[in-house]
Amino acid sequence: MVFSAKTSGSDDLKAIISAISTLVEEATFVSTAEGISFRGMDPSHVALIDISWPNSAFEKYECDSDIKFGVRIDEFSKLIKRADKKDSIEISISDDNMLLVTIGKNKKYKMRLIESSATDTPLPKIPYNAKIGLTNTEFDRILGDVQVVSDYLTIRATPTTAEFSGKGDSGEVVIELEKGSEQLTELAVKEESTGTYSLEYLNPVVRAVGTSVGSITCEYSSAKPLRIEFKVANIGRIHFYLAPRVES
Repeated sequence: MVFSAKTSGSDDLKAIISAISTLVEEATFVSTAEGISFRGMDPSHVALIDISWPNSAFEKYECDSDIKFGVRIDEFSKLIKRADKKDSIEISISDDNMLLVTIGKNKKYKMRLIESSATDTPLPKIPYNAKIGLTNTEFDRILGDVQVVSDYLTIRATPTTAEFSGKGDSGEVVIELEKGSEQLTELAVKEESTGTYSLEYLNPVVRAVGTSVGSITCEYSSAKPLRIEFKVANIGRIHFYLAPRVES
């Protein structure tokens, strides 16, 4: 078995591991000739993250057979946080089934792998009626504005406006963005749609992926899961799914 993946810098891998750590404590990665992927759901089955990292995004990539390897995310995260921004990070698996993590030219870690507990998690199949494109900075700002008064974000999209709002015991807030404004990079609405989603899950993942993301796309339909696509320069895809709040 030959497996080795080397990044040119550390930011993208840090963003991926940080995003995964918001949902799970243990992660199983799948490596094939095409690249590395991860799919996992939080224990309460409210949120799901789906990541596909193609071989072309790596400085060097080798994988001669499909393999799965499991890690404790907090342990893996501690190792890669020792990398500076420009440090390459290379991961491979040793003959004695340890994960080898080489940072830059002179730092080499060995980490115990854990038994893979991955189950095939299907992705939600949903017809989305609304699509909103924003910069990650703008979306993070909106989440912060709403969190001041509410634990939930409500998104309402019409053909001409995207509205983000929240309501709590202390008050309420409405942020309205018009189609064509510089904050909105995209607005496509087949049917006027409204959905409410937990900031407890949204905030950590948006902040985790952070500055490595230029823009995001939110897709949803009324009372259906939200799907966010994070566009990271050197990563094929990060999709985050979040179940809607169900009014009791």
